[in-house]
Amino acid sequence: MDGTVLNSEIMYHKMIKQICDKYNKKYPKDLQIKLYGETDKAICTTVVRELKLPVSPDEFERQMNELAQKVLPGAPLLKGAERLLTHLHDHKILMALATNATEQAVRLQATARPKLFGLFHHKVSVTDPEVFRGKPQPDIYLVAASRFPDKPKPRECLVFEDSAVGVLAAKEAGMQVVMIPDSRLDRDQTRQATLVIKTLLEFKPELFGLPPFQDGPRPMERVEKIKET
Repeated sequence: MDGTVLNSEIMYHKMIKQICDKYNKKYPKDLQIKLYGETDKAICTTVVRELKLPVSPDEFERQMNELAQKVLPGAPLLKGAERLLTHLHDHKILMALATNATEQAVRLQATARPKLFGLFHHKVSVTDPEVFRGKPQPDIYLVAASRFPDKPKPRECLVFEDSAVGVLAAKEAGMQVVMIPDSRLDRDQTRQATLVIKTLLEFKPELFGLPPFQDGPRPMERVEKIKET
């Protein structure tokens, strides 16, 4: 969700920076990259520890959740996200949202964009009772796959990710992964993805046996196997 459908990663960084500013602590870019794709709890624990903040991780998370109520509903859509989701939905391709974000964060953003989030068959967050471990563990994706009516095998599922921990989670689940990485990520962190693209506007559904965009470029060879790593 964050970094694939919505540009909410930048919102999280702004919230973290705002809290750090209260304690006269800088929030460096190398730490931002380190936290990319992590759960809220992991983010808060790491920030408090690395920056030696005079608050507990729980208090930091409380402040972040308070800011999220105002900030997250305004997260802008990423390029190509609405086009892809609408296209797949129109062709009756079932989709699930599987995210390291909390159920509260999902609800905040879904309330702001009910039509868009309504395109998903179901949503699975890191706080779902059936998810015992967040990404990079595969739990979220395996739970999401199990809730489709036809119970697809992992190799029949296609994941869209923007973070290295998310790609690892999908690969551990046995799924193919299209990665749309942040430009600041090291290239080594993208190597496990089946396919790497700059934006969803570059995605060609026919590569994975999906209906092509009518306004898209010439079809290319279909990707039939998970890339060996």
